[in-house]
Amino acid sequence: MTATPAGESRTSLVRRARKVNRVLAETYPDARCELDFDDAFQLLVVTVLSAQTTDRRVNAARPAIFAAYPTPAAMAAASRDHLEELVGPLGFFRQKTETLLKLSAALVERFDGEVPRSLDEMVTLPGVGRKTANVVLGNAFDIPGITVDTHFGRLVRRLGWTDETDPVKVEHQVGALFPKRDWTMLSHHVIWHGRRRCHAKKPACGACPVARWCPAYGTGPTDPEVAAALVKTQGPA
Repeated sequence: MTATPAGESRTSLVRRARKVNRVLAETYPDARCELDFDDAFQLLVVTVLSAQTTDRRVNAARPAIFAAYPTPAAMAAASRDHLEELVGPLGFFRQKTETLLKLSAALVERFDGEVPRSLDEMVTLPGVGRKTANVVLGNAFDIPGITVDTHFGRLVRRLGWTDETDPVKVEHQVGALFPKRDWTMLSHHVIWHGRRRCHAKKPACGACPVARWCPAYGTGPTDPEVAAALVKTQGPA
């Protein structure tokens, strides 16, 4: 069972969590995956590449990568040196290149060059964990999933939806508060809020649309003008 703030019933927690999601949906009507992609294979690759870098950098590198290697078969047969050159601006390029070569080969050898549509199959792929799998399932295949990245985990703990730190436990506990059909968009709403207002070190509490339902209100500046200066209009550069 999900841990709740002291004195809050399970029913109250569910109602509060769903209210927060509704308000965040109104606040961020354009919330979506901020990685560019044309198909499930592209989304799988760019999600793997997004580790330890920003979505904007991945989006800038994406056209050249897929112009050279548009399919799993093409990427599996890629020149390591050339792929490393394309991935280079994203950091950890040797490790990421190795992962892409193994990932693409696995897609060709085990799934006929198609991205599988189940979490259990997807997490057997090299470099693919539950977070990446849920990104692809939710955004490429419309199969509901919760994406527990650093923003999501931080915010759901601040909001008192869970006190777990293990991503799998967070995924299951938060998922239990919402209808399954809401999971993918819930992830976007929370992640967008984390990138734009509810920052790790200095959240914009005084400019937060869900402040009245947040047990951590006051962690950051509550003065409206001071808080407004902390609000970002887009995700990280």
